[in-house]
Amino acid sequence: MPDPAPAIPEAELSEKFIHAAGPGGQNVNKVATAVQLRFDVANSPSISAYVKNRLRQIASHLMTADGELLIEASRFRTQGRNREDARARLAELIAEAAKPPPKKRKKTKPSKGAIERRLKAKAGRGQVKKMRGRVRGDD
Repeated sequence: MPDPAPAIPEAELSEKFIHAAGPGGQNVNKVATAVQLRFDVANSPSISAYVKNRLRQIASHLMTADGELLIEASRFRTQGRNREDARARLAELIAEAAKPPPKKRKKTKPSKGAIERRLKAKAGRGQVKKMRGRVRGDD
């Protein structure tokens, strides 16, 4: 059974602040408020192999060729809030990846009564449709 979402040490995360696109007036051109959070999934000792594989499946669009998870956060206008947002999104992804796989579905057959009812309903619908034809008189 996989362990619950593990805590990632600060040393395994790297952050880079970049200029954000979008609204913000002159401030957006002067201040690097957007955050790029990188987490090296492939070489991380703090998460299990199961979680690494699930992260590759779930967040394949956020992974680099080197196996790093790259999260960009620029929703807010301050570095601090964008930093919190990026870390929260990383924690969410790791928690999702740490969930156990869903149970296998057991195949079931319909009961004999259900099969009979279905066939009876089909026959009834057939009779209704048969009655929709042209009315023929006694010739």
